[in-house]
Amino acid sequence: MAILDRYILREYLLLFGLILASIVSLYLVIDFFGKIRMFMSNAATWSQVARHFLYLIPLIVSQTTPAVILLSTLITFGNLARHNEITALKSCGVSVYRLTVPVLAAGAVISVALFLFSELVTPSAYRRAEEIRLVEVQKQTLPGAFKQDRIWYRGAWGIYNFRLFDAAANAVNGVTINVLDRDFRLVRRIDAERAVWRDNRWEFVKVLIVNIPPEGFPVLERYERKVIDLPERPEDFRTVQKDADKMGFFELRSYIGKLRAEGYDATPYVVDLHGKVAGSLAGLILIVIGVCFPLRTERSGGLAQSIGAGIVLGFSYWLIFAFALSLGRAGTIPPVLSAWTANLLFAAGAVFLLRRVRT
Repeated sequence: MAILDRYILREYLLLFGLILASIVSLYLVIDFFGKIRMFMSNAATWSQVARHFLYLIPLIVSQTTPAVILLSTLITFGNLARHNEITALKSCGVSVYRLTVPVLAAGAVISVALFLFSELVTPSAYRRAEEIRLVEVQKQTLPGAFKQDRIWYRGAWGIYNFRLFDAAANAVNGVTINVLDRDFRLVRRIDAERAVWRDNRWEFVKVLIVNIPPEGFPVLERYERKVIDLPERPEDFRTVQKDADKMGFFELRSYIGKLRAEGYDATPYVVDLHGKVAGSLAGLILIVIGVCFPLRTERSGGLAQSIGAGIVLGFSYWLIFAFALSLGRAGTIPPVLSAWTANLLFAAGAVFLLRRVRT
């Protein structure tokens, strides 16, 4: 059986590598032609272009690996069925279930590696790619940064600090604005529980304003609600708000803990946290489905059919996955259920197909 395991594993890993390399190359080519005008208009060097796309590769790998796992499984077992190798093995008393062991083991290793890769490599590589595009190529000065779970923004009035930017509500929570004069002297500090963008202006809630004159004592002003003509608009803060997909699992979990400790609603981030785990384990479920499809009718396996089935199944999974996550972020269903809905549905489908396979 060791020889059989090595044979199936070699075929599977060879296809996995070829498909992953093909998809990454295709993605890079499409993205290159989409950005070529931007690079040319900014007189980017070939080194900058190459480094930008090099640092994008980890993100592409993280996003496409589950689909590659499915396609590799479909094509591997489709080829075995088409060449009657499965029929021959079954005649020797080898169960179809036994044939899936090396592929499932490989899928488990790949899933764990994908989770660690997405945690340790992808976020920092993506940040570096964006720095090259925005700073080195487009010569932009980044107005702010997401550090230690807070947003720091260099605005027209001075230094702004926010706990959380709510893009859906066009609001910022945990606001601190340090107003500086031309000599970078602190002349005013504004603290507010929340600021909401309404009617093209910022309305601050539970505000404390400390005016600091050149001489004398600071003057305090308190307001339950106050409109402050802040020059920035909501879209200005979106550029520095760190999305959940740009944070690793442990970084996101720490951020959620701090949001909850300060009384903010962290539901969208909790959904994305569970989604990171569910997405990493999707490959194992898709492997079982990928095994069952070619084995339903053993002589019908073929490359075109396997690729077609992979596209349909992969698209269906990610459609359900994204839809369920959106319901969870909106609070319609619990975060755990929203993240695992697609996995549960496809796991049930995998069990159903597996029971119908002739072993």
